[in-house]
Amino acid sequence: MELHSRTAVNRLDIILLGTISLGMIAWFGRHRLFGPSSFASPNNGSALEPSTPTESQRNFVKVMKEQGRRCIVFYGSQTGTAEDYAARFVKECKKRYGVNAMAADIEQYDLGYMDALPADHLVVFIMATYGEGEPTDNATELWELLTNDSLEEDAFLFSKEEKPAGDRPLDKVRYAVFGLGNKTYEHYNAVGRLVDQHMQRLGAQRIGERGEGDDDACLEEDFMEWQESLWPAFCQALEVDESNARSGPRQASFLVQEVKDAQSVVYYGELAERFEGSKVVYDAKRPYNAPLTTRELYQQGGDRHCLHMDIDISNTNLIYQTGDHVAVWPTNSEDQVSLLASVLGLSDKLNTVVMVNAIDPTASKQHPFPVPATYNAIFRHYLDVCAIPSRQALLSFVDYAPTDPSKAALLNLASDKDEYRLTVADAVRSLGEVLQYVVGADATGAFASVPFDLIVENLSRLQPRYYSISSSSKECPTTISATAVTLKYNPTPQRTVYGVNTNYLWQIHAHVHHVDDDGQYHPRYTLDGPCGALMAISHVKVPVHVRRSPFKLPRNPALPVIMVGPGTGVAPFRGFVRERALQKKEGKNVGPTLLFYGCQHSQQDFLYADEWPDLFDTLGNDARLITAFSRETPEKVYVQHRLLELGEQIWDYLQRGGYVYVCGDAKNMAREVQQAFVSIAQTHGGKTEDRANAFIKSLRSSGRYQEDVWS
Repeated sequence: MELHSRTAVNRLDIILLGTISLGMIAWFGRHRLFGPSSFASPNNGSALEPSTPTESQRNFVKVMKEQGRRCIVFYGSQTGTAEDYAARFVKECKKRYGVNAMAADIEQYDLGYMDALPADHLVVFIMATYGEGEPTDNATELWELLTNDSLEEDAFLFSKEEKPAGDRPLDKVRYAVFGLGNKTYEHYNAVGRLVDQHMQRLGAQRIGERGEGDDDACLEEDFMEWQESLWPAFCQALEVDESNARSGPRQASFLVQEVKDAQSVVYYGELAERFEGSKVVYDAKRPYNAPLTTRELYQQGGDRHCLHMDIDISNTNLIYQTGDHVAVWPTNSEDQVSLLASVLGLSDKLNTVVMVNAIDPTASKQHPFPVPATYNAIFRHYLDVCAIPSRQALLSFVDYAPTDPSKAALLNLASDKDEYRLTVADAVRSLGEVLQYVVGADATGAFASVPFDLIVENLSRLQPRYYSISSSSKECPTTISATAVTLKYNPTPQRTVYGVNTNYLWQIHAHVHHVDDDGQYHPRYTLDGPCGALMAISHVKVPVHVRRSPFKLPRNPALPVIMVGPGTGVAPFRGFVRERALQKKEGKNVGPTLLFYGCQHSQQDFLYADEWPDLFDTLGNDARLITAFSRETPEKVYVQHRLLELGEQIWDYLQRGGYVYVCGDAKNMAREVQQAFVSIAQTHGGKTEDRANAFIKSLRSSGRYQEDVWS
């Protein structure tokens, strides 16, 4: 199951502000307790990045003063979007008003210096909410401290020796907030809202309105509208003449130089710098090239495929727990690589080595990816060439359009929201496809005048794809299993879009198992990886790492468990059921186990149909698999309907301390399943609708109603 806007258990339920405001004090003052060494930021996969900032480097106020920066933009980013927005905002500050600003990874600096910020400076937070109210990976320290209610306010000071009597510590600080979230999740933009609330509690003054972007609608438009609305307050706060806004020439963010005499160290797609030591630690900054074996799960042929993957992590430091996520780092298809290279006139230079350096000395990453690298490696492994370009990105390419008609067409897409939505966003066109669209079918070399730093600036880093682990760590500690449907869809009748990673995985499967797939078209991929590192005789390797998830079985196996997972949403529940079956074999008291599973046809897409009978026989009479095959009855039957049919039993299990787990689509299925539980509480628990909703909310806050959903 591929996870997009990743969700996990919401065990916090947005803890009351009164109980966590002390945590914010701790957050701002933590350098007093732990010192800078506790906050070393790991290398981000660049060949020349320093790994441990010094205390002086972590003092962002000192850095701002030394570099002449009046605005700092902190970002909490999971997939790179918030980081991109921070970089764009910084560039606009300079371009429009001549204000020098800097973008900053929130985990690289000590925010305990916040109270030392001069009154004529500004702090901007661009914070993504990941999942059901969860922080991004680079903001976990922030979140833990925000939600720590066991600390005493008097135990913490800021950067100054003592707090002025009667003043709140951040009375002189002015700030702005933009949050990134998804309205299909219950705790929409929770992180941005929490940061905003605590900044105000500590005396800081927010300028402008808090911005909130909705990834389920149009995050890009939300950000641009917020940014435009903020400029008047921005100018007032920094005493800048708003009427003097300018639109000067583009300022490059990166210096790109072709390397004629290639150095001894050249990167061909490696995701981290080369390591010469005896023991390698694998993590998100240094993925492990893991042996992969696959098998097809769909019972009948056709144009739909679902793969079961077994990933070997033996002899590594990688460990996982049942319910965690595995990240698979993809490779871009040769189709998209070739298209973009052709449009940019780089087809004959793909093996040329280039060096890429950030021009801004305060940039959080001096290199956006491991360098020096070839153009081919950058397109294939480092940049997200399949991503939908923003309107702001398209605007930066207008001046390089080869003809007046193509320039007008590109300007129209960049300036007309409706045209952009129809032609670019809804049609899911990549940058290469958009540039080809405005020029025509023969676009070879049409945008050859585009400086390569503009490509690096406007294309995000290619990110890993996350999948729920479908194995039990107790049963198979050195093998991670995952489940993935090959993504292929038609956003418009004329266009077919292919999922980047699932089609990469399918090509691996087809290569190893010699599958021709009846001549159906699939994107082409290079499978051998950088310097042939991913190709073996009997299998292909994929770069992976493990990410922790709070989506976990109850510690007491005797408690009832109710799982709802249609389609690939069943993936983590395969691990759950296998773990409970193992516990049963070990003689432990295992409580009732219900799994509600739905798909279209019992003979086509019934995942793991061959495994369930033995597993549920092992679990005994109080374990059941309840199925819903939506295309085999006159009226479509879904898992929420089956829940209502067993409402009395489910209510009994909930009264006995049972846990509920839901995995799958957030927008429709998860909401309807929650409503089914609300109805059960009303029908069998005698509760009013308000009390039934409050009951489900209490299950969430206590960790007894957990979701692992995506949109």
